[in-house]
Amino acid sequence: MSKLKLNRIKSVLAEKGKTSKDLAKHLNKTESTVSRWSTNEVQPSIDTLYEISKFLEVDIRELLVSTL
Repeated sequence: MSKLKLNRIKSVLAEKGKTSKDLAKHLNKTESTVSRWSTNEVQPSIDTLYEISKFLEVDIRELLVSTL
């Protein structure tokens, strides 16, 4: 069974030319935690998602997979 993809963190990081290491450092999280978010193994909290959107300078909605 494949994982449900709920976020686009990995894609947006690539689009913005940032690495998961950059994000981990900015959020004061481990690279392992950011990796788990990027692979949709686990999901960040809404508060964390907001901080990610600010770091990447995108609307928070761009970090989510559309349901339409």
